[in-house]
Amino acid sequence: MDIKRIDGYNDNRFSKTVLDQHGAYLIDGEPYEVEITDSGSAAVRGRDPSAYEELIEYFRFHAPHIHRFFDEGGAVIVEFPAPELVRVRLENIQPSQFFIDETKLAAVKSFIRGEEDIIIQVKPYGERFISLDGHTRLYHAVQSGFSSVRAVVSDTDEYVFQFVREAERRGVLAPKDMVLVPHEKYVVEWYGYCDSFFEQQSE
Repeated sequence: MDIKRIDGYNDNRFSKTVLDQHGAYLIDGEPYEVEITDSGSAAVRGRDPSAYEELIEYFRFHAPHIHRFFDEGGAVIVEFPAPELVRVRLENIQPSQFFIDETKLAAVKSFIRGEEDIIIQVKPYGERFISLDGHTRLYHAVQSGFSSVRAVVSDTDEYVFQFVREAERRGVLAPKDMVLVPHEKYVVEWYGYCDSFFEQQSE
């Protein structure tokens, strides 16, 4: 089964809400949607229900706080134990990313209403935490004047520390320090950095 996550925001095969949430997928070329409906739940849609279990597993890699999944009729597909959420102040978060995409920020603003809507993955880092994802949501939190967000404590590959060291070298020490750039520059700067980094790791 080939699962591909759609990163764009303009695709008439999917609803705008799902695209903004990054819940649009292609499974063997067929469109499937995972739409977050509240802070712990999501609805799953697609042609073949037998593909839902693998899709949910793939989705939860990016959103482990979502633990209840329903089908279009409202029937429960699967429910996992609710993860423990911790409250983290923004100044105690060390980003592992340097840039924020203006286009993605606009999408995030369409479904984030308050502090409680922001849940990210973090890794302990001394007395602080490294943000493993959700950097755009964190930047929105800064712009909105939020003081803290909720987080799931997760683990990740050791290479994240190299991203953190580069962030620190660039003066990105908290979410407020990330640099907002147009989408085109984001693709060149951030994707370019990531591609170069992983190419070097494979040599």
